Order: sequence, then structure tokens, then C-alpha cells
Amino acid sequence: MKLADLRKLSIRRGLRIRFTLIGGMECLIGEDGIARVPGLHSIPKFNLEEELAAAQEFILEPPPVQLRKPTPARSLNRQELETMATGTGASSGPAEHDDE
Repeated sequence: MKLADLRKLSIRRGLRIRFTLIGGMECLIGEDGIARVPGLHSIPKFNLEEELAAAQEFILEPPPVQLRKPTPARSLNRQELETMATGTGASSGPAEHDDE
């Protein structure tokens, strides 16, 4: 699972995705697909893609303002989020090769 997969997921589903970085800071991927590290005030000394590879717990939350019924934030482990992000889960819809 790459950062680009999470960015696409956040845009498609209108979600915010949070995960903790190794140094204790937190990364937030907004519903616009942009990854932000709120506690960062200078050029980082880490690679966000590498930090994502080490992350094991993720929090999915709805955006602060939405028109539909609000849903609570939920915690997912790496495998659950990877299934959701890469489209290999049951809720992802039909596979591209299912044309029959």
C-alpha cells in the first residue's frame, strides 16, 4: 500500500485518514487527498512513504462538514485499510475483469 492509494481512497470516499509517524507526530490525509503533518514546522528529516510503511494503525473519520448522516471515526489495522485502499475487499465492487 502506497501513499497514493490512501490519497485516492480519501478522495473517493470523502474521508480523513490519520496515522502516527515513528517520531510521535501524526499524518493526516484530508478528504482532498493532501497529506499533512500538523506538528511539522520545517523541512522533515523523514520520508512519508517510509513512515507509512511502518504504520500499523489508522483512523478513518468523516470530514468535519458533510451533508449526509455523520458517521463516527473508526480504527483499522494495516491489513483492513490495505484491503479497502487497493480494492480487494468485498465492499469495493466488481472486479475489472467481471464483464460477464
